[in-house]
Amino acid sequence: MERELLEQRKKMLTELMDEKAYVPMKAKELAMLLDIPKSQRGELQEVLDELTAEGIIGISKKGKYAKPETFSVNGIFGSHPRGFGFVTVEGMDQDVFIPEEKTGAALHGDRVQIVITSDGKNGRRPEGAVVRILDHANSQVVGYYQKNKTFGFVVPDNQKLTKDIFIPQGCDQGAVTGHKVVAKITDFGSQGKKPEGRIVEILGHVNDPGTDILSLVRAYGLPEAFPQEVMEELESVPDKLEMETPAGTAFSGPQAVYHLDDLRENHTWKGTYMSRLDLRSLQTVTIDGEDAKDLDDAITLGMTPEGNYILGVHIADVSHYVREGSALDKEALKRGTSVYLVDRVIPMLPHKLSNGICSLNAGTDRLALSCIMEVDHQGNVMDHRICETVICVDRRMSYTAVNGILTEKKEELIEEYKELLPLFGRMEKLSSVLRERRKRRGAIDFDFPESKILLDENGHPLEIRPYERNTATRIIEDFMLLANETVAEDYYWQSVPFLYRTHDTPDPEKMKQLGVFINNFGYFIRMQQGEIHPKELQKLLDRIEGTPEEPLLARLTLRSMKQAKYTTECSGHFGLAARYYTHFTSPIRRYPDLQIHRIIKEALCGGLKEKRQAHYQLLLSQVAVQASVLERRADEAERETDKLKKCEYMARYVGETFEGVISGVANWGFYVELPNTVEGLVHISELRDDYYIFDETKYELTGEMTKKTYKLGQPVRVIVAGTDRLLRTVDFVLERELRFCSGRVSS
Repeated sequence: MERELLEQRKKMLTELMDEKAYVPMKAKELAMLLDIPKSQRGELQEVLDELTAEGIIGISKKGKYAKPETFSVNGIFGSHPRGFGFVTVEGMDQDVFIPEEKTGAALHGDRVQIVITSDGKNGRRPEGAVVRILDHANSQVVGYYQKNKTFGFVVPDNQKLTKDIFIPQGCDQGAVTGHKVVAKITDFGSQGKKPEGRIVEILGHVNDPGTDILSLVRAYGLPEAFPQEVMEELESVPDKLEMETPAGTAFSGPQAVYHLDDLRENHTWKGTYMSRLDLRSLQTVTIDGEDAKDLDDAITLGMTPEGNYILGVHIADVSHYVREGSALDKEALKRGTSVYLVDRVIPMLPHKLSNGICSLNAGTDRLALSCIMEVDHQGNVMDHRICETVICVDRRMSYTAVNGILTEKKEELIEEYKELLPLFGRMEKLSSVLRERRKRRGAIDFDFPESKILLDENGHPLEIRPYERNTATRIIEDFMLLANETVAEDYYWQSVPFLYRTHDTPDPEKMKQLGVFINNFGYFIRMQQGEIHPKELQKLLDRIEGTPEEPLLARLTLRSMKQAKYTTECSGHFGLAARYYTHFTSPIRRYPDLQIHRIIKEALCGGLKEKRQAHYQLLLSQVAVQASVLERRADEAERETDKLKKCEYMARYVGETFEGVISGVANWGFYVELPNTVEGLVHISELRDDYYIFDETKYELTGEMTKKTYKLGQPVRVIVAGTDRLLRTVDFVLERELRFCSGRVSS
């Protein structure tokens, strides 16, 4: 069909569908309406296809045509660095693919209205076109400024923001090329026009100390300074706890031996801290990292005369100082969580609280909310009590010191802490019991390598050390998990509004896909009626432990599971194989813990009346959603700062050789992980000795001529070829490839 005739017919159909009386019709119905003979219906379909492809009209699942708005759906646009994108639509099994030329002015994260142009038959994704942007997600952009004579551009740090921001003359605040800036978008542009903005903040030059992390802080919208009203409210918070009576004397015998019943008698004050259980005479310790300053959990551990354990998990009573609806409370909810970046902490609460009166510092009286449990030698909680307490920590211990005592048997540490040795011995035994109990019920224990990055005074990385869990970290982990489960079960059966930490059962389809994949390695998982028990996944992790394929299969297993989140419904925690679970143990750094502390204390002081239950029912839904979103933001920011500093650290070793292990294989090359947890890519284009083919069933690259393979777990020697701080990536080449390639420096 000639172009001129095609355009005429497109215009005619468009005008027809613009009429108010028009109702969506199939091609056959349109042909009958327009009196088009069967011999020419192919030409009608050609016109309809072109209008649909251009997004001028839309097509329904039943094949009916109309204006795009008639069949449009709304979703969140996710951009790819190559220009195309995907829209996630609630209720649709698959994301909708948006070709580059049909993204309109949408930027990553925008909520958009799209029309489906192809329904994704034959296993293909459905395709669509953006017809309207409903909400912009990016009012500000952080990036690298490039100045020209009369204008400039901001290149976004976020690679998913694929369009540079045009900065007109006079809108740059004096920024020069190389500055990292924050630009406010004033015009979001269109398909053929770049977004436009003005610079509102210059963060510093790209090479200035701290500018890199500050850029990420701004990019993720992380709050820094506390508002004035919060600081004014802090003035009424005391610097120390003023006790009105001496310590309680409830424990007349050896303090390591007592019943839970011995803790039923409160030592009551006449003043502010009335009706709190006085536990200051019990031997109490905190165990944290060496550089931790916000200490929100302490431990006591005694025995009953019959031999059961009396475990006390004592949590800082933050809710005593942060009242609901106060400026402090509103700011804590806005932040959601403390964020631990590589060179700084962005706290949920001001330091006067987090490092001061709320922190369970040694030698100071502190208010706590305690979960005290009697545990038998099979790890079962036989009885428990949740109550308001006063404690006094005897020693502030580090994971390193406790591990040095229990595992490494260091004589100098044993001598220094000799009065605590019986306590640590009991802790180690109970921890082992609790861990074995969780293992029996099928809890999944992922143990991915973590790292600690040491910086100099200018924020440059000095060293990257692998950080491994040890006996001491496991002790605290086991005790906190037990307290969280016990509190969750208690308040579930009280049938009061509560916040739970839930981890839903994995999607059966994803589990089937995982099962098919691991069969290639000789493993299997058993499913019953389309569902899987967490014990099956833990069995898989046990079987692959120490094998070359462990890194890949463990990560794929994790990715096949759903993300944990906060909810008001107690649907259980799949990964922990726990029917009841909550977050009770970190109110200094997590808002959900602070919120449930309020509910617990209100329940302890006379119960929740109907009006208060309705209040919490309404409030907790919002808190659950907001806390889950802010947790994701914090996790992403922490990961990105780690990647940034790892990249900067490896830049000084360009040309140097390292030994590593292949940790991932793809059709574009393979990833190598070094002992310090840095991971880099050997691109397939750097494998010059052969043409390599990717076998996705075995996750191997095989040379077509030499049959040489690169597979998971294989040790290799690599040379650092380069780093990209913008993309936060490290590039490796194989040592032998560097020697073989002419024009390169051999190692």
